[in-house]
Amino acid sequence: MSTTPTSGSVTEYRRTEDQVDTSQRFQPVPGAPALDQELLTLNMGPHHPATHGVLRLLVTLEAEVVRDIKPIIGYVHTGIEKTAEDKSYWKAIPVIERMDYLAYYFNAYAFCGATETLLGVEVPKRAQYLRVIHMELNRIMSHLVWLGTSMLDLGAVTVWWYCFREREKILDLFEYSSGQRMHTRYIQVGGVADDIPAGWEAKLREFIADMPGRIDQYLDLLNRNEIALRRLKNVCPLDEETLLGLGVTGPLLRASGNPWDLRKAMPYCSYEDFTFKIPVGSRGDNWDRFAVRMQEMKESVKIIEQALDGLPEGPWITEDRKVALPPRHELATSMEALIHHFKLVTEGFRVPPGEVYFPIEGPRGEYGCFVRSDGSSKPARVHMRDPSFVNLQATNPMAKDAYIADLIATLAMMDPVLGGVDR
Repeated sequence: MSTTPTSGSVTEYRRTEDQVDTSQRFQPVPGAPALDQELLTLNMGPHHPATHGVLRLLVTLEAEVVRDIKPIIGYVHTGIEKTAEDKSYWKAIPVIERMDYLAYYFNAYAFCGATETLLGVEVPKRAQYLRVIHMELNRIMSHLVWLGTSMLDLGAVTVWWYCFREREKILDLFEYSSGQRMHTRYIQVGGVADDIPAGWEAKLREFIADMPGRIDQYLDLLNRNEIALRRLKNVCPLDEETLLGLGVTGPLLRASGNPWDLRKAMPYCSYEDFTFKIPVGSRGDNWDRFAVRMQEMKESVKIIEQALDGLPEGPWITEDRKVALPPRHELATSMEALIHHFKLVTEGFRVPPGEVYFPIEGPRGEYGCFVRSDGSSKPARVHMRDPSFVNLQATNPMAKDAYIADLIATLAMMDPVLGGVDR
């Protein structure tokens, strides 16, 4: 994996200097008994507010210090991959969206992108830009949920209310463009479900004009908050080499200084048309994980603004009638269009035999979809590379020998979503 960034694409997110001294935080207690006499093993979860989902952590403690930790998964039991294999490509999209329930546009795009690659379908430029706009809005929304819930774990309740104020505005935009606030099924094979409605662009521009200032408000609340600083800075760092060895991607990897981002390294969906930076950290601690995501939201705003300014004219879905539904107005006047609509919705379209892996950069890292086709209207195999599943491997090396309170903060900074893990 090459980690050489595009020239000018990386920025160091400078953090506010402070006088927090954490050099003594993990020193053993003088005169403490031997470890094998004072170890306590307990379960955290699977139902616990600090686990951010139905996650079970088997934690071995020496007093308040974590000596071993094992994530145990499998409590959601969704079976989404096998469910998708029993449905036509057309009907699998709503199922796939519900895996990582905070990144539904990314779920849908990874699956549709893999299917489009097998079909050889060319997606219109306008549809690509609309996909980028909605995915970057989804990235901001996911980071807002992460920030709000993580600060609740640290006791900063006010930040949660501020984050969800902006999240509601994004969900309103999703409802305006698709009819649904979550799991929108807006991204389709060949494009998007519909063009943006009148007035939607104006509302979006109003949002992106306000959002950078809102992010600065969150930072003002936390940058000089002594409690937040002590819970995040120099806490549970992990180096780049270890993270790469575990397959960790996304903000957790970039916090260690590695600028790997698929939007730059392997551009897709016209991301090469946009100018944006890749925020990276230097120490790989909880503060860097926090700071990288904060700056990523600002970069997402820049991408959305560029996509709006350069939004091409033209169709919003492919004109290949073997794949796309006919225009709605034709259904009342054309029997051929009505039959075609019925056949696509019921039986679906057939995909040539083959297999493909389609990776994209989600809010939590590399989200990839593997699809194998046997030539029928149903995928023979669907498998997802969910970043939360892979990133959980880093829980032990991150939190080992830290306090149990720091384990809570570290798990929050990892931002796992168990819907994707237990797919």
